[in-house]
Amino acid sequence: MIIPRKIANLIEKRVFGEPAVVVIYGPRQAGKTTLVTELLSKLNREDIAIFNGDDLRTRDLFGTPSLDLLKNAVGDKRYLFIDEAQNIPNIGLSLKLLFDNLKIHIIVTGSASFDLANKLNEPMTGRSSAFTLYPIAAEEKPWEFGGAEIETTNRLKEFLRFGMYPKVLTMAGEDDKIQYLENYINNYLYKDVLALETIRKPKKIIDLLSMLALQIGSQVSISELSVNLGISKLVVEKYLDVLEKMFVIINLRGFSRNLRKEINKTGKYYFTDIGVRNALIRNFNSLELRDDVGALFENWFVVEKIKLAINTRHSANFYFWRTYDQQEIDLIEERDGKLFGFECKWSEKNKHKPPSDWLKTYAEAKFDIVNPKNCFGFLGLRNEVE
Repeated sequence: MIIPRKIANLIEKRVFGEPAVVVIYGPRQAGKTTLVTELLSKLNREDIAIFNGDDLRTRDLFGTPSLDLLKNAVGDKRYLFIDEAQNIPNIGLSLKLLFDNLKIHIIVTGSASFDLANKLNEPMTGRSSAFTLYPIAAEEKPWEFGGAEIETTNRLKEFLRFGMYPKVLTMAGEDDKIQYLENYINNYLYKDVLALETIRKPKKIIDLLSMLALQIGSQVSISELSVNLGISKLVVEKYLDVLEKMFVIINLRGFSRNLRKEINKTGKYYFTDIGVRNALIRNFNSLELRDDVGALFENWFVVEKIKLAINTRHSANFYFWRTYDQQEIDLIEERDGKLFGFECKWSEKNKHKPPSDWLKTYAEAKFDIVNPKNCFGFLGLRNEVE
């Protein structure tokens, strides 16, 4: 069963409009290939040329910016689809040649935005449109498609244990979900890291990931990571940037505008998918047996808010807020010139009040406590968890 994606309509309008280069970024297994395949199924198969950047022959072909060779490969096709295009050297130049000379529709996907963006940005200036596809979002109502029926009270618990990847959400058994996520770590994440030519010590980046997995929701000290890993702060920052651009983690910076005591030079890191995080630390225990459930819930909600903004193409900035005297708010969303503060609390009994400095400094801002009972209401849905 294929779960319909909210962003699909926006991508479809671009793909089926005037000829253009449409780039879809996102982590591996998030559904990029499935989405494009569904769109292209509306066309005649004879009009489409399909290639995969994981294939060596594809890399050789599109890695050589020769118009004659590229024309022979594409022929008279009206649509060109290249999956995992970040693996192809000179892909930007090759696509520029094809687009400028043939004016065909080009769709490319990539699971490493830094690599593909670097190869496309200059050659494709003014010719491309970019979209990002994350794993399934709560607003896409994944519980309505495939897998075993899950009682509403347990939906959120399932998400916090196994994450939101499409394959996981359509699996019925817990053992199958765990096996899939462990295979994802070994077959995609580790291999992609090892394949990066700019990473001289791949084991260190894996160790870094494991450290981050134990610090979700907490401010991260680059100096502390540097000491624990035995590498320089510059290398730690480089590795964090790579992991972010591989869609493994998401960085939130501190929000600061008026108060001198606001913290804005450190960041928090969250995992794009909480199931991958749990696989990294090999902990899929039920929430009743865990002491990190609050951090899991915070990670999940923060990423879901980011997905919602991306899927609706609604411009928004996201931060956390904290002062040196320990006043804090988990998530600050800045959109339409307004500020929205969200404090995530797994316990519904918690009656947390907005910090006094926040109220004084940002009197016009909103503040809400997010808990399992109301979280879906903040994600574009009615209260789905009873």
